[in-house]
Amino acid sequence: MKKRIKNSLKIIFVLVLFTWLVLALVPPKANFQGDNPLLIEIGTRPLLIAHGGGNREFPDNTLEAFYNAYSIDPDCMMETDVSITEDGVIILSHDTSLDRKTNTMGQIEDHTYQSLIADEVDFGYENSDGVLTVYTNYLDQTVSPVDVTYPIGITPRHLSKFLVTTLEDLIKAFPTNQINVEIKQSGETGKRALEAVFTLLEDLDEDYHTFDRIVLASFHNEVYQELEIYQQQINSRLMFSPATNGVATFYFLKLFRIDTLFTNPIAVFQLPVRQYNINLASRSVINAAHRHNIAVHYWTIDDEATMKYLIENGADGIMTNIPTLLKQVYDEIFPL
Repeated sequence: MKKRIKNSLKIIFVLVLFTWLVLALVPPKANFQGDNPLLIEIGTRPLLIAHGGGNREFPDNTLEAFYNAYSIDPDCMMETDVSITEDGVIILSHDTSLDRKTNTMGQIEDHTYQSLIADEVDFGYENSDGVLTVYTNYLDQTVSPVDVTYPIGITPRHLSKFLVTTLEDLIKAFPTNQINVEIKQSGETGKRALEAVFTLLEDLDEDYHTFDRIVLASFHNEVYQELEIYQQQINSRLMFSPATNGVATFYFLKLFRIDTLFTNPIAVFQLPVRQYNINLASRSVINAAHRHNIAVHYWTIDDEATMKYLIENGADGIMTNIPTLLKQVYDEIFPL
């Protein structure tokens, strides 16, 4: 009996080992089908991704911040966060409430877009210590909409206030730039926001090529699951990044060299440099993602040393709050 059990265990071990070897040797299939516009060519500079438009230079998620980022690098990628208002308009906001970054209060879903416009709600505030104060940038300077370097023909929307910005405003203001859109709300509200975002992309696609340059993201699993459904059943061109579970799954499959089993139809990983003391910015992680036709973007990088480390390791994009600093690093490493 013992001999039979021992032989059975040997057979199981051999089968497991054989299966592992096969999986380890089989090249992974491309998770994102077709050319991935988020991947860069080897040896070229990563995408400069303006986090909230570069929220240590101008107020977070305002149209003025994105114009500032554009003045620094016309090829930059815009990163923004969105929520849906009571009347169904998608606006830019890192928070789902207005308490921390405007001169009013309340959940965004309880305010109408029309009221935010009529009341000239100012998104030029910050509240990091419990006291609402006027925004100052990383040089401790107070800024206003007139301080932005606008493209020719563009004038400030307001001389002193940073007004609410819609996702439609952003898409139309920058008709060729890539944009990363994170759905901030969760649950049924988050799914309603995603539906409104997707409808907007469909409506604008013919004129603004939205599905070729806009990436969607959410840290909420219920919203991410809807993203997969939209791509698989409605529009295969939809680009999105995974929720936290997807990143963890990929990392551990890669660790055991069986990441060929990772088949999520994503276009990009958006990662911190380290998580739980794990280096997610190593060349092996980046190279493994590239074998899947997946780009890798890192957040949120505001120091030169880490910027240079990511460039050296082959990151496809670097997200920063200080576009000016990242552009200086790029100019140093990739001179014209």
